[in-house]
Amino acid sequence: MEHKMITSASGWRKVFALSGDENDSKAQISEDDAIIAGISAEIFADYLSEKSSSPLVIVGRDTRPTGSAIAEAMLKVLAAKKIHVKYPGIIAAPEIMAYGKKASGFIYISASHNPIGHNGIKFGLDDGGVLNGSENAKLVKALNEKLSSESEIQRIKAILGEKKSFKNAGSAQEARNEVNEIIAQSQKAKVESKSAYLAFSKEVISASGDEIEQEKLFSKIKESLASNPLGIVADMNGSARTLSIDTQVFKSCGISYYGLNDEPGKIVHAIIPEPENLVWCAGEMERLQKEGKSEVKLGYMPDCDGDRGNIVFWNEKSAKAEVLKAQEVFALSVLSELSYMRYLESLSGGKKENLAVAANCPTSMRIDEIVSSFGARIFRAEVGEANVVNLARKKRSEGFTVRILGEGSNGGNITHPAAVRDPLNTIFALVKLLVLRDSNEGGREVKGLFHIWCEARNLPYSNDFSLIDVIETLPAYTTTGVAEERAILKIRTADHSLLKGRFQKIFEEEWQAKKSELSSKYGIESYEAIGTNGTEESRNLTDYSKNGKGGLKILFSDKNKAPLAYIWMRGSGTEPVFRVLCDVKGNNKPQEESLLEWERQMILRADKL
Repeated sequence: MEHKMITSASGWRKVFALSGDENDSKAQISEDDAIIAGISAEIFADYLSEKSSSPLVIVGRDTRPTGSAIAEAMLKVLAAKKIHVKYPGIIAAPEIMAYGKKASGFIYISASHNPIGHNGIKFGLDDGGVLNGSENAKLVKALNEKLSSESEIQRIKAILGEKKSFKNAGSAQEARNEVNEIIAQSQKAKVESKSAYLAFSKEVISASGDEIEQEKLFSKIKESLASNPLGIVADMNGSARTLSIDTQVFKSCGISYYGLNDEPGKIVHAIIPEPENLVWCAGEMERLQKEGKSEVKLGYMPDCDGDRGNIVFWNEKSAKAEVLKAQEVFALSVLSELSYMRYLESLSGGKKENLAVAANCPTSMRIDEIVSSFGARIFRAEVGEANVVNLARKKRSEGFTVRILGEGSNGGNITHPAAVRDPLNTIFALVKLLVLRDSNEGGREVKGLFHIWCEARNLPYSNDFSLIDVIETLPAYTTTGVAEERAILKIRTADHSLLKGRFQKIFEEEWQAKKSELSSKYGIESYEAIGTNGTEESRNLTDYSKNGKGGLKILFSDKNKAPLAYIWMRGSGTEPVFRVLCDVKGNNKPQEESLLEWERQMILRADKL
């Protein structure tokens, strides 16, 4: 049997809808897909059993229609294997990962931002993140082996059909009873998961495991908002976050909360939180403003599993709700959290050495400017949340303080000790930026976060500012949006090493022909090929084909070797597409469009060879 899943470390995904239509919202899955789900649960149980004699597994799902059937298949198999399971049902990705710290591991049923007919599986341990590439490869190998064995397929089929006794698990009825008991305890598990997530979120937002220090921050936020109210609107779009802690957290620190499309499973528009789908959130913000709710200044829309949420804000200067671009969301989060680290230093009198940020390869170079302003370092990994998380872990082991990391090309951020994106952490990065202003702490003047940033950039500062004022201080870059049509190519060449080798030949010929024009038009005098594979970045590539399926970037520089722009490419690990992107210093849309189109044409030519 073929599983036909993309099996990246970030998640195994495919269309599970019975019809095969990725936009099908029906709940039924095929018998084959139920078997695949059951085998997936079994191989993870076997994997955990090698590490523990009595593993505890958390199983959860997002609100996709097929999630319930996939969970049912997994629970049957886990029950047959006598695995201890807790099933909180619908649960946001950051919530299950916080709850999973109290277990041996977790299985999360979700396809993140993919269309509604898709679904998938994520596996993780008690470190709060998904398995890394090498550990994920072990599960993929086991999956392929079991699916190639007819006897294994029939054994799992029998378990799912409840037609005969389970080996080492008593009767089919006993296993069925066990599944019923797991489901009966779902509400209790959900209460536990929300409690664990709330405690963990406070630690992440405050950068402290000390409850007293946490309370100081949240009290300070609440005190500030008493005189300068803040309201947040969230377009939940029926996601798993509808049943999470968002309302509770906001209300606890005095933030007004306005929910939209907050019925679980009621997915009313496309799932991916890109600008075209943030218009509902923006529209609701404008409606609330017209009703006199002038405190509503921030909004967000999560994807279906609730780990990614991009931002809408109220622009006081234009008097409109506007959508922040994904790269801007990450840039503001990095700016805020690095400022927050310096703010905490000013309170404690100490100083954090070796500050660093981990990001994926196509994160805009504006991050490099922001990071260098704080005297910090930037490290880059291949696209894929697991790659960035593991790079950050690696750098921490080398002595760096990596408070914030993420995939700027997709928006959102990961704030340590979390190991997954979380819109709550993104929102609170902005809240801290707006609320923590110049103050007197025990007779000492302490600069606020925006003041710290302005000082680092040698910019004038006023204590009277709004988010648009902060946005206008960001280093100016023009970057292709990942969801734009021109950012996606359909190619025939399955061997990306071969494709990149062909591209190199074409690019080097084109460079010789165009370098005079590039110099006169854009000041581009040289280039460097950079590859990312997993957590490793390789500079000055001489053979592009060795980059394989990784990310490939051509970095263009001026006569002083200062970076001016780059073009980037990589085949998606979760979708059957080839992604491209261009990043240009300054507000220069024509240059970004020209360089991107040049890249596209060279890749298409390489694909035809």
